[in-house]
Amino acid sequence: MDPTAPLQLSVDRNSPVPLYFQLAQQLEAAIERGALTPGSLLGNEIELAARLGLSRPTVRQAIQSLVDKGLLVRRRGVGTQVVHSQVKRPLELSSLYDDLEAAGQRPATRVLVNTLVPASAEVAASLSVAEGSEVHRVERLRLAHGEPMAYLCNHLPLGLLELDGAQLEATGLYRLMRVAGITLHSARQSVGARAATAAEAERLDESAGAPLLTMQRTTFDDTGRAVEFGSHTYRASRYSFEFQLLVRP
Repeated sequence: MDPTAPLQLSVDRNSPVPLYFQLAQQLEAAIERGALTPGSLLGNEIELAARLGLSRPTVRQAIQSLVDKGLLVRRRGVGTQVVHSQVKRPLELSSLYDDLEAAGQRPATRVLVNTLVPASAEVAASLSVAEGSEVHRVERLRLAHGEPMAYLCNHLPLGLLELDGAQLEATGLYRLMRVAGITLHSARQSVGARAATAAEAERLDESAGAPLLTMQRTTFDDTGRAVEFGSHTYRASRYSFEFQLLVRP
């Protein structure tokens, strides 16, 4: 069955917008609102082209543009399949785990490292501890619907809270902090982007050189104490940050 058949797809040949782009926009909108659900297969390109009165190369170009954006994937022997829509995370003091859960993305966590390490100069400055003093280092792979979404590396001051591996895999770090009675108040954060190294690409199921979003954050509690320094990388094909900008009066 063609899941695009019930959709109201149409193109305007008098519009200056390319036909492939018009189709791609409508398919993307259908994915974002859930009309095309994750895992569903798109119908045959020939049938879709015939229904819309488009050429097959036009339809193929529309589909390829969504493959490039990470919304569709071509699977050999299966066809073109809808994948999970990109997570759009507001830039506020929240946990990725909580944001994924709120978006219905079924988050899961794989703990890669949970140990004590000497604080580097950067970590020491961020957490206001002596360089070389012991701090907790936690490395996690965050997944949604079984797909890797982000690699999270966090450093925390010694004695802040117990960091049990099973608990870290069951929930988010900020939730564990709140349960421990820590009140998160503010953070200093920077966001950037760069190409994935071979190791990062393998970890996040991307190709080497694929774009990654980066985020560094130092989080403070209500007493002004630094409680966490995080350095995270996110798949740009599955993830974005959203800003709200206000005009200064």
